[in-house]
Amino acid sequence: MTQVAPTAPAGAVSRAGRRPAALTGGVDRARQRYGWMFVTPFTLVFVTFLIVPLAYAFWMSLHTKTLAQGESFSGFANYSRAFTDPDFLHGVGFVLRFSLVLIPLQMLVSLAAALVLDNLSTRFSKFSRLMIFVPYAIPVVIGAMMWGFLYSPRFGPLGQLFGLFGADAPFLLSPDNVFYGLLNVVVWQWAGYYMIIIYAALRGIDSSIYEAARMDGANGWQIALRIKVPMISSALVLILVFALIGTLQFFTEPQVLRSVASGSIDASFTPNLYAYTLAFSYSQFNYASAISFALGVVVFIGSYVFLFLSRKRNGLS
Repeated sequence: MTQVAPTAPAGAVSRAGRRPAALTGGVDRARQRYGWMFVTPFTLVFVTFLIVPLAYAFWMSLHTKTLAQGESFSGFANYSRAFTDPDFLHGVGFVLRFSLVLIPLQMLVSLAAALVLDNLSTRFSKFSRLMIFVPYAIPVVIGAMMWGFLYSPRFGPLGQLFGLFGADAPFLLSPDNVFYGLLNVVVWQWAGYYMIIIYAALRGIDSSIYEAARMDGANGWQIALRIKVPMISSALVLILVFALIGTLQFFTEPQVLRSVASGSIDASFTPNLYAYTLAFSYSQFNYASAISFALGVVVFIGSYVFLFLSRKRNGLS
């Protein structure tokens, strides 16, 4: 004969059942308060030094200030002027050409370095990673100044070396060679950072995949090109987006090397350099703000088009 355990009335809830729920709710609220305490300082800094300046710069870009009429609302007149300005379009054209050469070269150097270091298991690999990453750890301004010293035709080591070949020796910041001189600077400045990203993605691949490939007769080159590279495609896409955005905003290296280049780098060399010159040399803050936001439009369109073209291949859709 089966016995049925007595059940509590429908409205009765035990005191032990209420206590964990109350304690859990209190803990959740305490965690939320602690979370806001940690997030609030960053949020204040982020809003104060990024959101507010961006909003003010956009407000300035919609106005025009002259000595005769003062400041007046002009709408998008500054933007229409920017996209028909030959100096701005010249700078955009340069950074686009620079991107077409720089980004593949950076990717090739960083990918090759990461693949080589991934196959090393000695202490030398750690030292090599550090040495490749060091150029990125150095501030960009200091790095550009060091390259300016190396490139100097008067007292720089490279300038002295080229001087041994006669007066017609190439100067890496001359009008004919400034493209390649800056290309060399930026490649070694950022290759270490991209190498770390690729190397981290490679270390996340299961080693059993490599063992299965070797059992099937694959050699080192086949494993690298047919297994490793396809499996880190998402990391490569991320790096390409970072490189595209950074190259379109090219500013620090040309600005620092401008004094050494002897006229090879003018005020409209890049869009950011052009906006900087307009703002701080000619006090055209309104038009400079419009140039900056116009460049932001170019960066957004370029990044979106690239992600749109690569979304299916990399599983982003």
